[in-house]
Amino acid sequence: MIDYKKIWLGFKIFKKMRTKKTIYIISFIFLGILLQFLVHELVEIWYIGLLTKDFSKYGFGISWDNWYIIHHLASVVLLVAGVIFGFWQGKFWWRKIYGKDVRNLEKN
Repeated sequence: MIDYKKIWLGFKIFKKMRTKKTIYIISFIFLGILLQFLVHELVEIWYIGLLTKDFSKYGFGISWDNWYIIHHLASVVLLVAGVIFGFWQGKFWWRKIYGKDVRNLEKN
């Protein structure tokens, strides 16, 4: 005979874990975005400092208008990298921390 109470309990636990995992991964994505802002700031301050000291040497023959375009492209690339890094780390640490619990739920 099928024990519907165990099935229902297993479904509720799975749903709770799925919601928890989603929130966990979204939090890591947010952390990745924050970290990319920090990297962006450090690189930008460092390189703009070089450009203002000796533009002819560090500017590679590119005008300030083109550096403005490069800045926006690099911003988008860093943002995407931050989201991907956050997603990857969220999934990695979810498996590291909750992996045993999830496997035990699947066995029962």
